[in-house]
Amino acid sequence: MKAWKAETLLVVMTLIWGATFTFTKQGLNDSSPFLYNMLRFILALILSTVTFRKYIKLIDKKMAMQGIILGLFFGGGFLLQTLGLNLTEASKSGFITGITVVITPFIFSLIEKKKVKFWSKIGVLIATPGLWLFSNPDINNINIGDVLTLLSTVFWAFYIVYMDVFTKDRNRKGESGAMVILQYVGALPLTLIAFLVYELPNGFHFNPTYNLLTSVLFNGIMASFIVTIIHTSVQKYSSPVKAALIFALEPVFAATFAFIILGEMMNGSEYLGAGILLSGVLISELGSFISKKN
Repeated sequence: MKAWKAETLLVVMTLIWGATFTFTKQGLNDSSPFLYNMLRFILALILSTVTFRKYIKLIDKKMAMQGIILGLFFGGGFLLQTLGLNLTEASKSGFITGITVVITPFIFSLIEKKKVKFWSKIGVLIATPGLWLFSNPDINNINIGDVLTLLSTVFWAFYIVYMDVFTKDRNRKGESGAMVILQYVGALPLTLIAFLVYELPNGFHFNPTYNLLTSVLFNGIMASFIVTIIHTSVQKYSSPVKAALIFALEPVFAATFAFIILGEMMNGSEYLGAGILLSGVLISELGSFISKKN
């Protein structure tokens, strides 16, 4: 697969992730956060197992270990992000989560022993202030929620890099599907433990409404099952740093869907930040092509 095709699919992934903000906001009115994530992951695991059951026979010890590791990073990132969001403001959480784009190049260099390409570095440098302007976080008072969210970005960065490491040589039919199953096998126990330890003793709420059903179905099918298939199948044709830059567009897409569905408006600094962030992604993508032309 050509890199540009893979990166277009990563943009589609990020677009779906952006839509989750609106659906999750509606769903969490009727469910506690960890219970909600557990339902989402259970649905994704069932769909993955049913869809790719004939490829389970491909799983060997090495693949099992790699898939579980990806699942632990994936589930750990969700767990820490959810805990952090309960203890800090949404704008700070969004900005801190976006710091993944800054951390990923360092993790990439550490794990893969490769230098980050020049135009990817420039893209990160441009995208970071754009993310700041868009999120407009109040960082005067750092709290435990901010620390937990920052720790989640480390999990996301390792997840993105190890997705590249573990999938780039897996080209046999069905291997991506088997890896998807394993990721939810690794991630689901973390949400279950969080529910049993954090929510069950302290009280949880669950109100099976139409909005909750719609929310869980969208996030379980589209934002978990479909997105993980895309991610596991195509990121190997791009690079972890470019993938992180593309994923940094998630809050922009989230704001777009919030405007379309909920009528929430962006202000001037958010529009400016979104434009700068998008410029950083485009420069990372097109910089080498333009420089070669010149």
